[in-house]
Amino acid sequence: MIVFNPGIASPLQKVSAGGGVPSVATELGQGEGDHRQPFFLPDSGRFLYLATAAGDATSVYVASVDSTERKLLVTVDSSEVVYSQSHLLFVRETTLMAQAFDTQRLELTGEPFPIAEQIQMNGGGTPYAIFSASANGTLAYQAGASAGGSQLVWLDRTGKRTGTLGDPAGYRDIQLAPDGKRVAVAIAASVGSSDIWLYDVARGLRARFTFDAASEFTPVWSPDGASVVFRSNRKGPNNLYRRVASGAGSDDVVLEDSSQKFPTSWSPDGRSLLYTNTGSSNDLFVLPMANDRPATGSEGRKPIPFLQTPFNEGNGQFSPDGRWVAYRSNDSGAGPFEIYVVPFPGPGGKWLVSTAGGDFPRWRRDGTEIFYLATDSTLMAASVNGKGSSFEVGAVTALFQMRRGGPGWPYDVSPDGRRFLVNALPEQQDTSTPITVVMNWQAALSRR
Repeated sequence: MIVFNPGIASPLQKVSAGGGVPSVATELGQGEGDHRQPFFLPDSGRFLYLATAAGDATSVYVASVDSTERKLLVTVDSSEVVYSQSHLLFVRETTLMAQAFDTQRLELTGEPFPIAEQIQMNGGGTPYAIFSASANGTLAYQAGASAGGSQLVWLDRTGKRTGTLGDPAGYRDIQLAPDGKRVAVAIAASVGSSDIWLYDVARGLRARFTFDAASEFTPVWSPDGASVVFRSNRKGPNNLYRRVASGAGSDDVVLEDSSQKFPTSWSPDGRSLLYTNTGSSNDLFVLPMANDRPATGSEGRKPIPFLQTPFNEGNGQFSPDGRWVAYRSNDSGAGPFEIYVVPFPGPGGKWLVSTAGGDFPRWRRDGTEIFYLATDSTLMAASVNGKGSSFEVGAVTALFQMRRGGPGWPYDVSPDGRRFLVNALPEQQDTSTPITVVMNWQAALSRR
């Protein structure tokens, strides 16, 4: 039997190793984004897997190929868990932990204990800890992670560091205000919890913006910079909320339903909020807005599908004039995501921007360039012209390779397109460190 993840925002499926039609292996629970990383236990009938909730701490479950029933084991900080020598290995706050696991009773026993410190993360959309272990007790990992998390750094178009913003922290989802004078960013507060903070770019000072005990992510500025929309799991699924940028008052509900969703862009005229709905596949929806708030009336509040296909669309960004939307999609059917542009509100053609895979598109404020991150984390700049009825894509240039320091949106661009604010690894991590291999890692048990 083979258990696998068929795509983004999906439960696991199973299929006979001899071939056949896949069937359901797991079912998404309330508030869960997807299931991933199945790992069979020695009896070959039961397996571990991870359930993510759109940026929150990851939950490890054990299930069987004979049923979709499951049992929660532990919460971890990365999308990686391994069974080795009667123990589960997982990462918490960059420390590689081991905890005894009874495969008959399917229970963790005793207390978790550290076996390696400062494990590096890959800094992708969902953090993966860089470690692995074999059944016979050989452990491999890459250390050197910074205890302070990542650093917000300013880079010019050559990749040269020109400054930093704030101190190292657990950053994710960078969003510059339309005038470039403020930055909204999510900062991890504890395992499974984060808040949005606002930075004053000129002074380098930050102020806390959200205060709920749940997790708040993916801030999006209104076009006038007067308010911020963000997502939060305070009621289970990630719903959308709005708060005025001054921090006064309470959070307004923008969109509340049972789906997983996150905002990505607000149209320049303030009338449309673009967001990704992570249903059976990622789709782009538009929520009508009026005067910085959802449109009044039941019909006005109803989300409108913008790009809804069997493929995965996401990370949509309005052009500065509001006539176009850049987004990522895997509608090629194979290979990585690519960056496309379509007219808004449509219908119309579709133009390919990226040359060999891409994600996280950003527009230059004058609409003459689209930036995006290539599959090898190289920041690319595509010359574009959207002034006419047909969109034009010119030369695509590689600017510099980015060492991403955290999940979510990894960068934003200044209004003039000359510098970039990047969520990067701290300088001491900006070089590769070796892989450490430990034979018979469980021998440490005898010394405890």
